[in-house]
Amino acid sequence: MTLSYSIYEAKARFSEVIRQVRDGRTVTVSYRGEPVAEIRAIGRQQTPTLEERLDDLERSGTLVRPALPRQTFRPAGRRPGGLARFLAERGE
Repeated sequence: MTLSYSIYEAKARFSEVIRQVRDGRTVTVSYRGEPVAEIRAIGRQQTPTLEERLDDLERSGTLVRPALPRQTFRPAGRRPGGLARFLAERGE
């Protein structure tokens, strides 16, 4: 969960901000409504995996995952040596 404070509020409630960070939350500090800093705990157990990071982005509304599953791609040319044939046709 991300909390947001203005610079003034963050200064006035610094102990509370640090307590929130120690509890595992991320705090965003804004100036005139624009986010300028993010405070989060250091020394986390491990770097989040790609799936965990994607889940975080999806929960925050930054990312929308596709409704359909990923498709596997097939090679365009099925016969080996396509490049050699192409170059031979061009005379190279």
